[in-house]
Order: sequence, then structure tokens, then C-alpha cells
Amino acid sequence: MAEKVFRRVIQIDEDKCDGCGQCAEACHEGAIQIIEGKAKLVSDSYCDGLGDCIGECPQEAISFIEREAEPYDEEAVKENMGSKKEQETLPCGCPGTMARSLEGILETHCDASSKPQLRSEEAVSSELANWPVQLRLVPENAPYLKGADILLAADCSAAASPDFHGRFVRGRILLMGCPKLDDADYYREKLARIIRVNDSPSITVVRMEVPCCGGLAQLAEAAIDEARVDVELRTVILDSRGKLVEDETVKFRFQ
Repeated sequence: MAEKVFRRVIQIDEDKCDGCGQCAEACHEGAIQIIEGKAKLVSDSYCDGLGDCIGECPQEAISFIEREAEPYDEEAVKENMGSKKEQETLPCGCPGTMARSLEGILETHCDASSKPQLRSEEAVSSELANWPVQLRLVPENAPYLKGADILLAADCSAAASPDFHGRFVRGRILLMGCPKLDDADYYREKLARIIRVNDSPSITVVRMEVPCCGGLAQLAEAAIDEARVDVELRTVILDSRGKLVEDETVKFRFQ
């Protein structure tokens, strides 16, 4: 490891960062990655201190700081970017966490041997209109969220419902999470910001009938109350085979 020197590098305010990924795209050295929904400086030696990322941050979460840091290593950057490019070009590799609209995309780029075998020759199209779908990773200011009807679904619901896309995803923006395994308070706060910023007219919660999954509907109600925005909330409860157990709609009015 090279001896540290006193120089200018970036610092990221994680409280302000919403994980939109624009800074990571702007950084030509690969110094920034989106990790667990937040931008992170992965190595001092990748940061050249020029700050191309700063002007791309809509939340003003990035600034310069003078501190002891590893010197900028151009060879390490080339190696890092070469590895990153190789990963991005792998067939059917992970598309990453960069927010993007999927509307109009009807097929993948996988070859035929990697596609799942269907019981029928009839083509089945995905209704998914956004990526990513995990609530922690979805940027709060993603363009596809503006005025969108939101589907907040428990992770297990897509596996339980054989017609999940046609039944629930069509015409909605999908956000997924687990109230038992994930940070429910974080989800509530983030969902409240999404509702407030994007004027979401409706939220459909799809959860399983198990008691622990009830937290998903509860955090949705709490988020609406915190956002103080008029929202129609529909809660759908499914059993383990995807059969409808309950379907209830409530309109929240604050104005």
C-alpha cells in the first residue's frame, strides 16, 4: 500500500444521498459505487480529486475534503475499469442498480439455451416497467416514479402468485421488500419521501397472509400519514398458493 499523502478527495454525505447512481455514472475512474442504496467511495486511490461527480448529484451530497489519502493510482484505475467493463458485458449479467425504465423492452439478450423452458410455445411478456425494484435501491427521484401508481409487494408474493405480472404489476411501478427481514423504519421513511416528492396517487400493497407480513401494509399507512399526501391505498392479502384472502381499499385525504 502506497504511503498516504495530504490531498483533495471527495466525501459523501450518506444522510443526503438517495442512491440515484448519477455520481457513479459520472465518475470515469470507478471510485464510486452504489452499495446498499448509498453512494460509497470505494478507494482513495481511484479518486483523482477533480470532482466530475459533484455536479451530477441532485442531492448535493458530495463535496471536496482535504485529508490524508492514498495517492491517485492511474494503473489501479485502469485495472479496476477493465474489470468493471468485463462484468458489464457478461451475457445476462446483473443489470446493476442504476435506475431505468423498462417500458417497451419485450425481450432479453440471453441466448436460447439460458431461457427458462415454458409449458407452452406462447410468448410471455414481462409487465415490469422499472429497475431496480428493491425498495432500498430505488432512487426517490427516479423519473418513472413521478405521478406513478405504486405496487409495494412482499418478496414472497411474486413467488406465490402465478400471474403476478398481469394481476398486479401491469400499469404500476414495482417496489419490493420484506418487513420481517429488512429495516421497516427505513422503508417507511423512504416510502414517505417517495410519496411526497412524486405525488403518488395510489399504492397497492400485496402481502402474504402470514402475520409478520402485515408490517408491509402498516408501514405503507404510516408513510402516507407522514407524507400528508392524498393517496388511495389498496391492500391485497394472498395465501401461499396465490389465492386471494382479502382485498381492501382505503382513501387517505389530507387536503
